[in-house]
Amino acid sequence: MRHQLFSLVFVLGLETAVEAAPTLRAGVARIEITPPSQIWMAGYAARTKPSEGVLHPLWAKAIAIEDGRGGRVIVVTTDLIGLPKEITDVVAAAAMVKWKLDRPQIVFNSSHTHTGPVVRGNLSVMGPQTPEQREVVAAYWGELRAKLEAVIGGALGDLQPAKLAFDYGETGFAVNRREVTPQSVRLGVNPQGPVDHKVPVLRVVSPSGKVRAVLFGYACHNTTLTDKFYQLSGDYAGFAQIAVEREFPGATALFVMLCGGDQNPNPRSQLELAEKHGQSLAAEVARVTRTGMQPVSGRIRTALQMADLPFAPHTREQYERDLQDKNIYKVRRAELMLKAYDERREVRKLQYPVQVVRFERGFTLAALGGEVVIDYSLWAQRTFAGERLMVAGYSNDVACYIPSARVLREGGYEAVDSMIYYGQPGPFTEEVEPRIQEAFRQAMKRVRR
Repeated sequence: MRHQLFSLVFVLGLETAVEAAPTLRAGVARIEITPPSQIWMAGYAARTKPSEGVLHPLWAKAIAIEDGRGGRVIVVTTDLIGLPKEITDVVAAAAMVKWKLDRPQIVFNSSHTHTGPVVRGNLSVMGPQTPEQREVVAAYWGELRAKLEAVIGGALGDLQPAKLAFDYGETGFAVNRREVTPQSVRLGVNPQGPVDHKVPVLRVVSPSGKVRAVLFGYACHNTTLTDKFYQLSGDYAGFAQIAVEREFPGATALFVMLCGGDQNPNPRSQLELAEKHGQSLAAEVARVTRTGMQPVSGRIRTALQMADLPFAPHTREQYERDLQDKNIYKVRRAELMLKAYDERREVRKLQYPVQVVRFERGFTLAALGGEVVIDYSLWAQRTFAGERLMVAGYSNDVACYIPSARVLREGGYEAVDSMIYYGQPGPFTEEVEPRIQEAFRQAMKRVRR
């Protein structure tokens, strides 16, 4: 009898402890970031003029979550080509002062739309070259910085009790774009190449069960709309967010670009296809959101680990030769590198951010900088098989493509040619992969303690 009484007291005590555990709180905000006038567009070197009109508005959105024990995270998503550290560092520093945040608690991600505006500091070699066009881009940079700060503050000001849940869906329009031939690697369609068609979905609902926010991702270049399109839009990711918000009135849909550096939508190059892919993704997100997803709860822990990624050796002489090249972008890159040599600051490595946000139960977000190829996501899922992971690329600093050792050995655009447009000295060494993996392991170790 005494044993039964003890068991009853223990169970009642456990239930009281569970009920007394702090409730997660979440806040959501959004702010339009569509440029007010014509602006040079990002992503395609073949474009010859500024934007002409708007297909749908571009947004910065934020979700803030706190665990009641001091753990917090802010995820900021943007309908942009990519945010360089020149802006994320400034915005994060302001947020750390205003709202007492730590840098690992702030995640910036970009959808990598190629029908958005140039962001100063990103793909600078491809950016506008006339003073007038540069002034427009500089003005937009200032407005964007202020709006990113505002959306963080808006999400923090909206905090209220919430229930979170996470699960996966799947949709199949992404295809590996690296066609490996005996002579070279070209951009095309490679059905045999590695892909990841999973659609991770994080649902945020009020205590009454109303959907307040849906954070979802996909590993696929946001490039259904090719260089012939001059209207601003979020491409398939923009259409997907619109469709999800239509499915759940009053909710905010936030798209996170995953490790889609070597993945393309297939087919592409038509507006109708961007809408179709967006609808396909949104339909799967809505389906998952309506199911019995796995609850997310417990403490929030965050970590930001930096890795030094070494570039292959280079010399002043090779850039002096490039000054005579017929490729204007090679010439511009050479000018940047020679200026660095003149100022005794040769670019030998890239400081690379690896960020992890882990809820005690049910969900872990890993956010990697740059245009990350799919190999890293597949490796992370194998290595941390017990975690319910969302592995994002295009986060915090989009400085260039991030190839794996395999992609470096094969060569091609992601490994070599893309570095020209990003104004980087050239390809990385194969040390890039183990160094990122080690930074990932260290970040995971810190959030799992």
